[in-house]
Amino acid sequence: MQIPVLRPFVRLAAVLALGASVLSGCVVGEGDTRHLQPLPAKLVSQMSAKGMTEADPIFVRIYKKESELEVWKRDRSGRYALLKTYPMCRWSGQLGPKKREGDRQAPEGFYTVTADLMNPRSQFYLSFNLGYPNPLERSQGYSGSALMVHGACTSAGCFAMTDEGVSEIYGLAREAFAGGQAGFQVQALPFRMTAENMARYRNNANIAFWRNLKEGADHFDATRQPPKLATCGRRYVFNVKGDISSFDPAGPCPAYEVEPEIQGLVAERRARDESRIVELVGTGLPAAAFAYADGGMHPSFRKLLRTMGPERMQAMVSGKVEISRPDAALADPFESGDADATGSLPR
Repeated sequence: MQIPVLRPFVRLAAVLALGASVLSGCVVGEGDTRHLQPLPAKLVSQMSAKGMTEADPIFVRIYKKESELEVWKRDRSGRYALLKTYPMCRWSGQLGPKKREGDRQAPEGFYTVTADLMNPRSQFYLSFNLGYPNPLERSQGYSGSALMVHGACTSAGCFAMTDEGVSEIYGLAREAFAGGQAGFQVQALPFRMTAENMARYRNNANIAFWRNLKEGADHFDATRQPPKLATCGRRYVFNVKGDISSFDPAGPCPAYEVEPEIQGLVAERRARDESRIVELVGTGLPAAAFAYADGGMHPSFRKLLRTMGPERMQAMVSGKVEISRPDAALADPFESGDADATGSLPR
């Protein structure tokens, strides 16, 4: 039997434990060695088939409406390719950004997760902190703490996976750090930034913010590289050419240029999507209606809830299921994609 090599795990163990003593909210609890578990052989095999190694850098995307988390990994071509999509068991709040402590909103924006934000002592199995509020959010007076991706099917502003799912994601991050990645980018998005979704949510109060998020998503989709982030003029800017040290999130944007090759690729993609949005609106695609809901859950977990009930489902995901009543989850308007959430059900 082959003995797994634990050297990268041991090398990072102390670093990954640093944040555990200062985090709160979605964390607490006693640690053990769960954060050192080797990646599953099947996942390693999938990486190898895609031209990736365990040490290659990662990139993460989160979609609220679809309740999915994607892990992308750099392959031998130097570009990032999708490794695996994980169903999300629970997120709380509504579509839209988090603005204040206690609003139960899961955040939307662009974040950089460094090794000190990894928490091996989470009471929700394992977790990592997104680093909310980021510089743009701080400049706007937004508040909140310990906004995490973690295990267990319960959320109060976090993104909750299964224990098995977060174990894999945590392990992928751990190995990327061991391979030399200083921090991985997380794009937390309200939905997949397609022309169809942008057309459907065109009347939402957050549409200007979401258009800015789509710019960042477009930069990645066009280049398959995490965009270089900067903030100015109360918005994100991407792949700025040259020095960004003078950029102020709350101040006006200085004159800047986007890397020319990237600018062309993104402009082409944006023009195609804008044309499609105009077409969809012109053919009568209705704007999203508004309904009251508290967060969402991937359809696979709704099916489990429907067929197994909350108690057996709890056992399957090794954690609590934060649902006030089963019919509330089954009536989740995000399942059909034709409604937005502007309120919350009782907890």
